[in-house]
Amino acid sequence: MTFPDKKYEEIAAFCDAYFERVSVAQASVDRARMAEAARLLADAYDRGATLFVCGNGGSAAIANTFVCDHAKLIQTDTDLVPRVVSLSDNVPMITAIANDISYDDIFAFQLRTAARPGDVLLTVSASGDSENVVRAAQWARGNGLDVVAFTGFSGGRTADLANVRVHAEGDNYGVIEDTHQSLMHILAQYIRLSRMGEDLITERKF
Repeated sequence: MTFPDKKYEEIAAFCDAYFERVSVAQASVDRARMAEAARLLADAYDRGATLFVCGNGGSAAIANTFVCDHAKLIQTDTDLVPRVVSLSDNVPMITAIANDISYDDIFAFQLRTAARPGDVLLTVSASGDSENVVRAAQWARGNGLDVVAFTGFSGGRTADLANVRVHAEGDNYGVIEDTHQSLMHILAQYIRLSRMGEDLITERKF
């Protein structure tokens, strides 16, 4: 049985049920895995490695937001200059690969073109099982990249491929994506906080 499993007569009741599911999903996130992910990303930013992010649909939007919040936000008031690239953002490249080769290769092909050993791939996939995301993770693991996977549902194949899997318990795409978006913000804000002067924190908006 998945959520929702019935009709709701009023949107207020559905709001309450939905927010409860989001709370459960957020509470399920392993904090130790988040600490591992934060260390991995901060180390990559420190050494000038590139973080590549990919996902489909709503997860593509989260991948694109990673560029803004991590590349822009983290370097504000810190000594870090994160290099972040969304593999979901270049529509001409994506459509060319999908048309001429395969949609399943739209992310792996871009990694072959731009990634180097020591870089990092972060996949965002509620199912964890989208073929193009799986192929990107497989290529990354075979070519010297660490992989962080945001997953939901049963975790899918990316859960097994990741160096660090950050999982949100849930069976509703919206709930899982809302949680993944929060994880993206938490990582960005925490890494920024860790490199800011204490006196600046209360003066800044996050």
